[in-house]
Amino acid sequence: MFPRIAGVIALAALCACTGDIGHTGSPDSGGSAGPPSVDPLLAIESGARRLTQAELDNTLRDLLGEDTAPAARLLNEDEFRPFDNDYTIQQASDALITSLEVLAKEVAERAVDDPAQLEALVPCTPAIDGDEPCFREFLGSFLPRALRRPITPEDIDAYLPLLSFASEENAVVENDFYTAIELVISAAVQDPELLYRIEEGKPGSESGLLELGGHEIANRMSYLLWATMPDDVLFAAAADGTLATPEGRRAEALRMLGDGKARSQLHRFHAMWLGYRTIPHTPDLVAAFNRETSALIDRVVLDEPGSYLRLFTLDETFVDDALADHYGLPRPDGGEGWVSYEGSGRAGILGHGAMLAAFSKFEDTSPTQRGILVRTRLMCEAVPRPPPNVDTDQPPGGGMDALCKYDRYAEHRDQSSSCAGCHSLVDPIGFGLENFDVAGRFREHDDGLPECIIEGSGEIVGVGEFSGPGELSELLVENDYIDACAVKQFLTFALGRETTSYETALLSELTEAFRSGNHDFKTFIVDFIASDRFARLAEQRL
Repeated sequence: MFPRIAGVIALAALCACTGDIGHTGSPDSGGSAGPPSVDPLLAIESGARRLTQAELDNTLRDLLGEDTAPAARLLNEDEFRPFDNDYTIQQASDALITSLEVLAKEVAERAVDDPAQLEALVPCTPAIDGDEPCFREFLGSFLPRALRRPITPEDIDAYLPLLSFASEENAVVENDFYTAIELVISAAVQDPELLYRIEEGKPGSESGLLELGGHEIANRMSYLLWATMPDDVLFAAAADGTLATPEGRRAEALRMLGDGKARSQLHRFHAMWLGYRTIPHTPDLVAAFNRETSALIDRVVLDEPGSYLRLFTLDETFVDDALADHYGLPRPDGGEGWVSYEGSGRAGILGHGAMLAAFSKFEDTSPTQRGILVRTRLMCEAVPRPPPNVDTDQPPGGGMDALCKYDRYAEHRDQSSSCAGCHSLVDPIGFGLENFDVAGRFREHDDGLPECIIEGSGEIVGVGEFSGPGELSELLVENDYIDACAVKQFLTFALGRETTSYETALLSELTEAFRSGNHDFKTFIVDFIASDRFARLAEQRL
């Protein structure tokens, strides 16, 4: 391993060993107990964030034309809480560093072996293998995109020694000019500035407040809206000062939301938030569920912007003939399209098979897990973990002693049980969805047990009763849970960490803005990016 890559890997390990650079942890997650250095209403507190698998794969795609998703293949899966980008829990290991080295070598080889990609990356033709002017020209065009910022002569000098590997006098490898190009790509892919989003900023108008530079703002915008590096237009906006103004950020955010990458990111955000990113069904059925849910998200957020609450209350859904038959809904005209939910007990996304399949257990629906989903993901409440002496790998009722599911869950309702307190808050919610099986189909009785009639009545204790996903959605919307929780989930995703008690006022302000803006989620996102706080950073606490 040559010195430059060795140094890069060592620095990457140093950056990652505690999960962040210069961040002492959020007050509510076991870190520093002190308040933030500046009011969260004025600036965002954040640490160095390592790119997630998805972000790294997307970045390598846009930087190198890499389309094999190497991060998903070669790196350990990110931890979802529920999002994959929580930098406070990112850890490094020898296995991660080794895997990154293998990944970098692999993608660099593919880039150099692809004539079209090589032509796109190298803007000149070398006269000789050791052509320094051409090598400098390559570094000058490649490194700003790889590091996602303007480069300095020192950046060029750091990579320039790799040109020595193009010389025939170096007998370590069979080499030419493009050997040096390959080594630059491999080293850059392992550079902490590619692997991490490191923000420094400059001192602002008051103590503890840092103003971000144009390229730092561009990176925030691109990874929030696209999960990838900035494109040439955004880089240009960063360079010419456009992103320093709210109007400039607003215009760029609107442009970016018109790109297909924004749709993919919105789909990912909702799949992680609502727990249906992986569900236990055949590829064909999962694909149909994804088309249905993606169409609803696109319609409500981007195609027909208006009240985001329609995501939960819309009285129709997007299906093909097979999915319509699966649900027992009328087939759409033309084999694919929107059909009415009328009379089905469904509404919005909670009526989708993807949502009804989420949080299943024991190859069937789980009233407990479905109740946890509603409490934690839609109401943003905390549900305590079960005591360590409870075997959650066994179904209730001593492993199937009782015949009907409702009877098997009787032990959860036993007020003498230590479990009753928590289960009384989640199980009644889940039983209100029991008429819909793990594949989202309506049923009148437990699977394979016609004698076990499902009553289908549920309750959010202290809020109200319901039956089925349609009435549940209505209950959540009318009692102001959905909008407040959607704002908190979005802020968690944008920050790359859980919100803290110090950000209560920020959440209240954002929620009120969302409500006063007719719950228009697209406008809410654009306003968030256009706000002064988005272009600022709270100085890190020591």
